[in-house]
Amino acid sequence: MFREALAVAVLLFVSVAVRGDAGKAGDTGTLAVGLLRELVEINTGPGGPPDATRQAAQAMAAHLVRAGFPEADVRVLGKAANDGNLVARFRSPSPSQPPILLLAHIDVVDALAEDWSLPPFELTEKDGYLYGRGSSDNKAGAAMLVANFIRLKKEGFVPNRDLIIVLSADEETTGANIQWLLEEQRPLLDAAFALNTDAGGVITSRGQPRAFVVQTSEKVYASFRLEARNPGGHSSLPRRDNAIYQLAAALGRVADYRFPIELNETTRVFFERWQPLAQPEERPLLKALAAGRLDAPELGNLPDAPFLNAMARTTCVATQLEGGHAENALPQTARATVNCRIVPTSSAEATLKALRRVVADPEISITQIDPAVPSPPSPLRPELFDVLEALVPGFWKDVPIVPQMSAGATDGLYVRNAGIPTYGVSAIAEDPDDARAHGQDERIGKRAYLDSLEFWYRMLKKLAG
Repeated sequence: MFREALAVAVLLFVSVAVRGDAGKAGDTGTLAVGLLRELVEINTGPGGPPDATRQAAQAMAAHLVRAGFPEADVRVLGKAANDGNLVARFRSPSPSQPPILLLAHIDVVDALAEDWSLPPFELTEKDGYLYGRGSSDNKAGAAMLVANFIRLKKEGFVPNRDLIIVLSADEETTGANIQWLLEEQRPLLDAAFALNTDAGGVITSRGQPRAFVVQTSEKVYASFRLEARNPGGHSSLPRRDNAIYQLAAALGRVADYRFPIELNETTRVFFERWQPLAQPEERPLLKALAAGRLDAPELGNLPDAPFLNAMARTTCVATQLEGGHAENALPQTARATVNCRIVPTSSAEATLKALRRVVADPEISITQIDPAVPSPPSPLRPELFDVLEALVPGFWKDVPIVPQMSAGATDGLYVRNAGIPTYGVSAIAEDPDDARAHGQDERIGKRAYLDSLEFWYRMLKKLAG
């Protein structure tokens, strides 16, 4: 769900070799690939068996119990009988700090076998990649968390705080299960902060690492329906008050409107640190944004840089259109869907008011289609960022760590809303020009997967050791 449009390029990365001895997870690497294979072979998409997420959660739970985790600390539960969410706790015997929540999801979008060149629900290793539905979004994250729990357990690691894995059942659809867990099972999930495998990572260019991105914020998703109505009539007698023309004129005004630039802690730091990584023509924009000069003349060109524009302000765009009922009749109705991605410092209510003001036509109704779920930005927590600053150079040399606000959505938005700061740090590398999540022949680089596995192992030891 969170992999969307242009902002997704910031979350996807080219596989790069880890420096030194990093990435050598040994037997854990073999285990992690095996767990990923097991998860991919369970079709947890909407078209799969109704209890598929429960099967997947139970399979991961069985591995943890066999590794020595008490059954009381490895639970499979769900909002509905067929839903399967795994909640597993690596318990500290004497915790000196509050727990950390570790997030992944085990559901996937559907995959049509006839559209793929390889079987979507089998893990196929080919040319250095692991192919299969969910291989990158997000079963790799789920398998990686379970494999590292097993590795730490076998090594006799004694954490100074509890670590809690949550593998959720419906991130790609409603997010109802993570909401239910937070509302009805809160003691199982309560934590100082959460780390999400479903966001963040390393951006590269031409095979070279450019930035380690940490997702600390997400825009708010909201869609609105614009509708014009008219008595209609015979097409041989055109009238000035045509519903299609009326709606088209309104959409033109929406297209021309620019929401005000609104920055938060995450985007201010992003624009500052992104300057040396940007294309030359984008640097004047970044310099003005980083300095907070929001009235700078050069920012008039910001809409020509879609990714930076989406990071700086609320955006609304027409995505669906319908009108008329016959080719020889004047239209009685014309409707359009306008999809908005709202900065977390604003709201759906404020966006609706702005659309009504911009459309400026009382005869066009504007209604919100579904409730919006706001998500406050997570603070740039030194406890986490200090660990990242210590670890990242050993894997990706001279790479800056950049906080990022994504235009898509993950389970992280519900966790943030529950008062638990959430950070996307997948550390998985994929080529931004070959993003296949939700698409045909989804895959993940095997080396990228093992690198991330080792990075998370070291990160967890530093955060809880």
